[in-house]
Amino acid sequence: MIAIRKSADRGHANHGWLDARHTFSFAGYRHPDHMGFRSLRVINEDRINPGAGFATHPHRDMEIITYVLEGAVAHKDSTGGGGIIKPGMVQYMSAGTGVEHSEFNASDEEPLHLYQIWILPDKKGATPRYEERKIGDARNGALKLVASGNGRDNSIRIHQDADLYAALVKEGEALRHSFAPGRFGWLQVAKGGIELPEGSIMQAGDGAKIEGEDAVSFKALADSEILLFDLA
Repeated sequence: MIAIRKSADRGHANHGWLDARHTFSFAGYRHPDHMGFRSLRVINEDRINPGAGFATHPHRDMEIITYVLEGAVAHKDSTGGGGIIKPGMVQYMSAGTGVEHSEFNASDEEPLHLYQIWILPDKKGATPRYEERKIGDARNGALKLVASGNGRDNSIRIHQDADLYAALVKEGEALRHSFAPGRFGWLQVAKGGIELPEGSIMQAGDGAKIEGEDAVSFKALADSEILLFDLA
């Protein structure tokens, strides 16, 4: 079964400096049918005004991945980790026993557009850790493994049996991903639009829960950017 969650059905919060869309329940948005999926707890699509951002605040026992679509995010945290993350890069922070961090739009002129992803860890109390990785052209026309529970294929190793793939696909290109028995998926269209084999259309901001399928395939209807989660 592939169940699509349309962009317009997501939670929405506009704070002036931040325009956020919540795929799953988050902060002031709560929907009992959308509390997360498997270990995937948060998929937030954030647009942040120039110079604005999240002041220093705490997290614990959460795997946090930031994926930038446009602009650049400036990150600092209490582990000493930090940097400027741009499109073609992925940022990871394991909050573990506790970490404080801030994230701001690195530009005073350009807007910032990103996805922030939270994954529940497979154990509590891990040592906090920060990492960033360039993925760049490896996403072109292919599902590039960005993060995984075992760190294979030079992916970021996270504390969960979950794989995150990213892809840039041109109009007309098709991709397919196979799931091992007992695995689940979540497909998120970050930019563009795709068509599934049965004819369903997914546009930017749409997500899809995948259960009981041995594979998922899609064709790009326009130049598109895709995130795919393979979950235990």
